[in-house]
This record gives sequence, structure tokens and C-alpha cells, in this order.
Amino acid sequence: MTPLTPPAERGPDWDWARVRALCQREARRVLGAAATADDAAQEAAIRAWRRRGSCRTPADPEPWIAAIARREALRILSQLRDQPCAEPAEEAADERRREPDMDDALDVRRALRTMDGQDRRLLIGHYWQDLPNSELAEQLGVAEVTVRVRLHRLRRQLRKTLVET
Repeated sequence: MTPLTPPAERGPDWDWARVRALCQREARRVLGAAATADDAAQEAAIRAWRRRGSCRTPADPEPWIAAIARREALRILSQLRDQPCAEPAEEAADERRREPDMDDALDVRRALRTMDGQDRRLLIGHYWQDLPNSELAEQLGVAEVTVRVRLHRLRRQLRKTLVET
């Protein structure tokens, strides 16, 4: 992907269309090609645009923007998980209307439910609440390196769970 800004123009002259496209791609990776992915992408693009001055790597903001988009998509995914269950007849109708990529999002939700409370709290803090590792470490009473290692292991565990289902 081409950089958002030419090297000579750092900071506030970002290209909105590229920011939006990057957010769209990341949100669809998490949520599938559903309307919720569009909502997550729009919200993430706005959040990144408003906070672009706080990007630590203005010459290469793509990873920072992608992280914002992923976290927004995961936040929306958690809201979907908290919705009450539909009646069986409604659920069957929803299954017929559901897009194929939405199945992946449902699998992620199921996998998250299998994790213990502290692991889930760590993932929510990192992906949903955009908390830095240092703050998560402080909240959990562990070293920052422990947070990074646990997040790595949780992602691997999540991947393994998704492959098995």
C-alpha cells in the first residue's frame, strides 16, 4: 500500500480516502463483509483522523490506523455478543440471510467465551478499550513484558480454537 502522505508532508495532510480504505479492509477482516464492518470502519477512520496528531510514526501511520480499525471492529463484535439471543424461528431466518464472512465473526465470539475472565479482560482492554500495555500491566499487577507475552499466547490460542471449529 502506498504511504498516506508523501515523505515531505508529515502530519496533518493525510489522505482521507486512504485512511477510510485501510479501516474498511481491517474491519472486514474482523467482522466480514457485513454492514457492521462498514460502521466499524467509519468510526475507526473518524477516530484515527481526529487523533492523527498523536500518531507516533507520522511517516508510516498505516499500522497505527489498522490497529484502531481492528480494535473498533472487535469492540462492535463484543457488543454483538452481548445482545440477547433470538427466538429459534428468528435465528433460522437470520442464518439464511447471514453473509458467509459473518460466520467467522461468530466463531471469534464463541472462542472468546471459552477464555477465563482475566484473559478476556486482557483482550478487551487491549483491543476494545485501546489501553496501552503499560496500563494493562498496572491493572493486572504484572510486568509489561508479561502482558505482551500473554497477548501473544492468547492470539495463538484464539487462532487454534478457530481452526478447530
